[in-house]
Amino acid sequence: MSDQVNSPAHYTAGRHEAIEVIEDSIHCAPCPEQGFLQGQSLKYLLRLWHKGNSLQDAEKSRWYLNRLIESLKHAG
Repeated sequence: MSDQVNSPAHYTAGRHEAIEVIEDSIHCAPCPEQGFLQGQSLKYLLRLWHKGNSLQDAEKSRWYLNRLIESLKHAG
């Protein structure tokens, strides 16, 4: 039986857990908000093929990515 809280299958499908990839990716973000948006977008991309609704996860990732892009436009 899988542990849906600590190790859900859609986060542990690859060689690295999604949380590890996300943590490694966001540590240089210029601010917490941008790191959060990047992490959320990555989360949906990393599990894209593992939950059964790839289009929905791709759209969710795009939603967060669009917010990140707008944040970057206004930060610079």
